[in-house]
Amino acid sequence: MLAYIIRRLLLIIPTLFGILLINFLIIQAAPGGPVEQMIAQLEGFEGATSRISGSIHGEVASGSSYRGAQGLDPDIIAEIERMYGFDKPAHERFWLMIKGYLTFDFGDSFFRDDSVVDLIIEKMPVSISLGLWTTLITYLISIPLGVRKAVKHGSTFDVWTSSLIIVGYAIPGFLLAILLIVLFAGGSYFDWFPLRGLTSSNWEELSTWGKVKDYAWHMVLPITAMVIGSFATLTMLTKNCFLDEIGKQYVITAKAKGLSDSRVLYGHVFRNAMLLIIAGFPAALISVFFTGALLIEVIFSLDGLGLLGFEAAINRDYPVMFGTLYIFTLLGLVVKLIGDITYTLVDPRIDFESREG
Repeated sequence: MLAYIIRRLLLIIPTLFGILLINFLIIQAAPGGPVEQMIAQLEGFEGATSRISGSIHGEVASGSSYRGAQGLDPDIIAEIERMYGFDKPAHERFWLMIKGYLTFDFGDSFFRDDSVVDLIIEKMPVSISLGLWTTLITYLISIPLGVRKAVKHGSTFDVWTSSLIIVGYAIPGFLLAILLIVLFAGGSYFDWFPLRGLTSSNWEELSTWGKVKDYAWHMVLPITAMVIGSFATLTMLTKNCFLDEIGKQYVITAKAKGLSDSRVLYGHVFRNAMLLIIAGFPAALISVFFTGALLIEVIFSLDGLGLLGFEAAINRDYPVMFGTLYIFTLLGLVVKLIGDITYTLVDPRIDFESREG
């Protein structure tokens, strides 16, 4: 197992490099970069030009590769390129970026007065809160419910719960979030829960128990919106995994030996049926952390990593884009490795040593 872990850790390096390289090449071909955006602002607000160059000249930027650059002094364009680091060739910019990432130096945001690391650290608590609680509650509901549905397959309980699961799965999380706001956050009916943020404005003045209640109070609606849409798939996956194992020969043999149903279920079936569920845990966790919560963050005004990455992509804030991409990818690879290690904890018969890196 140790050799497998070392191989996987070493593979993280070329994987990260390849992902960053592919995205860097795509970004180079995408229009509307930070230089173009600044040029557009200068074309609309002439006063900004004087703050960069000190004066405005009437020369035409002949031969410029930027759209909308006609009429601007070439020195101004050169200064803008220098500001954003585009005065260097693409391969040099990529190499400098990789060197900085080796020490987790992601540079400064183009459009925010802060470093990328500080921005990520600032937004991380929101994403961690949403991701951990959503994943925890989803698994606490889905696994027992899925096991129960497998044991009671075909019963009235199974039919009714399946109907509720289908309805919950059919409702998009963002639509449910809006409905919850209308119903319970002062939209049209009840004003039971806050509309925005993770804490109240008087957070620092509250006692420890008051802070816990205030935090939980703010998390109820966004977590509910995320859990309702995510637990359906896991519940049905759990049910199908257990149904598949229950019908196998070793279960019939165990029952023939006189073992109780609970002993067979939790002593034999559970370990085998949980393998596929554990395999999907890392992907589910990372998805909830950084992508699944995007619309929820917007609707409930929760300023997390998902919203940060989205705004960076819209504004072409390349340092933030690549910084968050690097963090997301690194965490995803590490958590995937943790999932493989968990495999062996659940079923020691699995041998990763025989697998090629």
